[in-house]
Amino acid sequence: MPYVLVTICCAFAALGSFLFGYDSGIISSSIAQDDFKQRFKGQLDDASTGGIVSAFTGGAMVGSLGVSYLSDLHGRRMAIFVGGLLGALGAALQGATSTIAMLIVGRFIAGVAVGLMSATIPVYCSEIAPPSIRGLLGGMQQWMIGWGFFVAQWVGFGSSHVTNSFSWRFPLSLQAFPALILIIGALFLPESPRWLIEHGQFQSGHDILIRLHSNRTHPNTSLIEQEYKQICETVSIEKRESLKSWREIFITNPSWRRRILLAAGIQAFTQCSGVNIIQYYGPRLYATLGFSTSRSLMIIGISGALAQTWNTLCLFLIDRVGRRKLLIPSLLGMGATLCVEATLSRYFDPDRSTNAHALRSAVAMYFVFSFFFTPLGVLSWIYPAEIFSTPIRARGSSVSTFVNWSLNLVFAQCAPIGLSRMDYRFFYCFMAFNWVGAVMVWLWYPETIGKTLEEVESVFTDGNVVSRATGGKNLDIGSSGREETLMVAYAEPSREERSHIKGMMGV
Repeated sequence: MPYVLVTICCAFAALGSFLFGYDSGIISSSIAQDDFKQRFKGQLDDASTGGIVSAFTGGAMVGSLGVSYLSDLHGRRMAIFVGGLLGALGAALQGATSTIAMLIVGRFIAGVAVGLMSATIPVYCSEIAPPSIRGLLGGMQQWMIGWGFFVAQWVGFGSSHVTNSFSWRFPLSLQAFPALILIIGALFLPESPRWLIEHGQFQSGHDILIRLHSNRTHPNTSLIEQEYKQICETVSIEKRESLKSWREIFITNPSWRRRILLAAGIQAFTQCSGVNIIQYYGPRLYATLGFSTSRSLMIIGISGALAQTWNTLCLFLIDRVGRRKLLIPSLLGMGATLCVEATLSRYFDPDRSTNAHALRSAVAMYFVFSFFFTPLGVLSWIYPAEIFSTPIRARGSSVSTFVNWSLNLVFAQCAPIGLSRMDYRFFYCFMAFNWVGAVMVWLWYPETIGKTLEEVESVFTDGNVVSRATGGKNLDIGSSGREETLMVAYAEPSREERSHIKGMMGV
């Protein structure tokens, strides 16, 4: 198998995404345990419960905004390391909590950790991955989020059979284990070669490219040297032409502004898809069908297992089918599913209907929605990390991730209110969001499959990076790891970079 080392590195870094999924999924079952409610019955009211749930999202918003400075100044690996440290601290506080306030603080710190890592891991994976499998490796973010949810669901189900404080302390503490592994392993992860080259560490960047993109069966020597030269030249242009200020990113640079809007847009599609309303609506259906709490948790666990199956299938399709061809059917399918769900709810209210077949159909739509959500869920992390140039990639990912967490908080607070006041009509809002999103993807989102990050840059600059080349060579980066055909651009590097490139090329 080609690219073994880079695959291992991306999979390991994605442990941070496992924490994302686990911490998001474990809290609802933990605070629902009888021992937890009994122990904190004097402190547990609606405001406290809301604080416990919202503290995590608030922390993630803070972490996603702060990551751009940490990642740009100290590297992608350092951001992952700090995320692991904060994740372990948050887990310890949650597991050892003696007051609701202590639990809220632990949740907030864990949220900061997840915010840091959810914005950094896709960037890290995209920057070290070869173009032919960048979708697969970048998609490990959503894949590991799915595993985190899956494990949280079954840990919550198993812990529900215990009657003492173990039923909630153990699930909350368990997240410290992957966090500690991440802390230790981050010390051995290679830094992003693009970040190193951008910061003038040419030799280190070149050495890491060799380690990541070559192996015994496919040394890929030509590919590595051309990729290295392309990175150096593109970074050189970006350094000379960019101020890299927030004002330029949002106002004065149309190319960067467009990419910010696209990245924030695809994250907004995720939260506006209706995934939160479906998650809120599902338990009502289960209760109406007469399912016990234990049976409902089991159904949710089965749903998580199926969702993970769809995630795995999607990973292997991304680099074969393309981004647009997966996104558009995903959005259209979710809209259609919500339309059916709204129609069923109109004629068969889950709180009053005795038609079990209609209610089971509504439950089935819950699973169908999960299937269609998968491509959007996976690509919402991959696409933003692909479309930004190296100097602003961390900032762009930070902004788009902040949009995700902000809307997550908004819909978490508004979904129950909207559903209670608008009833089934609330589904039509999300149906419209999805179908409008599909049109927007069709009109404005360019395809990135098979392109190097530097070539994706040229898509958004009207070919500026490529057109400055005085020549070009064909470089193959096929799915097997061998060389096929891919245009590599040559721009005029600075004197220092030119000297170093010549030395590496043996000129």
